[in-house]
Amino acid sequence: MTEWWTHLTMLNQSFYVAAGFFSIIFLWQFIGAMLGMGHGDVDLHLDAGADAADVGGDSLEAHSAHEAADSAAAFKVLSLRAVLAFCTMFAWAGALYLNLGTRVAIALLYALAWGLAGWALVAVLVNWMRRLSESGTPRLSSCVGTTGTVYLHIPAGGCGEARVMVSGVISTVKARAADGGQMVAGTPVRVTAVLDHSTISVAPVTGEKTA
Repeated sequence: MTEWWTHLTMLNQSFYVAAGFFSIIFLWQFIGAMLGMGHGDVDLHLDAGADAADVGGDSLEAHSAHEAADSAAAFKVLSLRAVLAFCTMFAWAGALYLNLGTRVAIALLYALAWGLAGWALVAVLVNWMRRLSESGTPRLSSCVGTTGTVYLHIPAGGCGEARVMVSGVISTVKARAADGGQMVAGTPVRVTAVLDHSTISVAPVTGEKTA
């Protein structure tokens, strides 16, 4: 092994070192992405990102802002993994072609082609994995217009919790009274708006079947 290494050119050694370095980082990132797919359940109580702007009754704008923030974060992660894939494939291809005695200029062209192929493949694969994960994520906006009940007392001007149907599943979600008043536990309510990515606005209803 030592003899083989010492017979390599410095450029070839550099390619092998880079290949090993980027391979470790790429595998760590890729395994992390696959393990992340296992978290299909969403805890609607957690702050899942940057806080949405305080928009009062304009819930559509708040929801759109949160969606845009999620897309921007996903794009950054996607770009990072695609760049790592390019560097990994470029380094390995360069090292192997040089090891076979290919001229440096030709080896670099081949390495560039392999790097671009790796970038494209990972970009498509990671984007597909992200969309697959999102397809199983409950959308809070799906509960607007549905009925439920107050689960934890909602104080005047404060936040409590309500049990409502989110994407077909009964969930406990942070809730505020639409009129700013208080609501005791067990009060039948209707969801009037989504205030941010984890909080809804509810109004009391009477004589209706609730979730």
